[in-house]
Amino acid sequence: MKLRTFRYFVKEALKSMSRNGLMTLASISTVALSLFILGVFTTGVVNLNNLASNLESQVEISIYMKDGLTTNQVMEVGKKLKALPDIKKIEFVNKDEAMKRFKERLGDQQGLVAALDGNNPLPSAYVITFENPEEVKNTAKLVATFPEVESAHYGQDVIEQIFKMTQVIRIGGIALIAFLAGATLFIISNTIRLTVFARRKEIGIMKYVGATNWFIRWPFLIEGMLLGFIGGAIATACVWEFYHFITLEVENSLAFLPLVPMFPFFYDLSAILLGVGVLVGAIGSTISLKQYMKV
Repeated sequence: MKLRTFRYFVKEALKSMSRNGLMTLASISTVALSLFILGVFTTGVVNLNNLASNLESQVEISIYMKDGLTTNQVMEVGKKLKALPDIKKIEFVNKDEAMKRFKERLGDQQGLVAALDGNNPLPSAYVITFENPEEVKNTAKLVATFPEVESAHYGQDVIEQIFKMTQVIRIGGIALIAFLAGATLFIISNTIRLTVFARRKEIGIMKYVGATNWFIRWPFLIEGMLLGFIGGAIATACVWEFYHFITLEVENSLAFLPLVPMFPFFYDLSAILLGVGVLVGAIGSTISLKQYMKV
């Protein structure tokens, strides 16, 4: 296609959008609203998934040592743990450090420790975290068999509930986004079809005077892409403002919640919304034109 011809098609598309102002406004509004809803739900699902991953990353096993072990025996357990797969971090907590942390957790009730008469019943322990938290159960069973280990605890009931919850969030999130994406595609493509339907007589006249199919298609195709792009841009701006507001509110009121940072996440979301808008605009125009191209 020659550049001059392409410019002509773009000019015709812009003229058409200007002539059919109300239909253009309705189409852009529908595209923007549909993509805004998709963007908001996608943002929510991504943040829920991030929260689930954050919870999983905090899963750990406390491995309590038997009393009376030598330093070498304790170090040997550490070597065994380092050799295990998917271990992210290993921390050794000796008896004194365990008592210090216990007192800190008691807060104003540290006087209860006085009843121990200086004795320290707390065992030394290794605390390990994982690259793949789903390995926690198998690892706990394995380390519990070490002869130097008294017991291994990881809050089995709580952890299994966390895993179930994160699985529901991920599967449900993917299903929700897929459903909304399909609904968005359907709504936008039908909106574009209405735009083409309103100009069916114009298409018929062009066919009668000898215009080729592609000569007719290109202005409509470009118009559909422009409608999708403008709607996508408006939706992106609205989602940006919405997420920026939510981020500020969470930072002020619920600072412990780990929200996904604006960047680079928003770069990807913007590209998706704009891309979906342009793609659906083009597809909607192409499909809608087919029934009017046969005269």
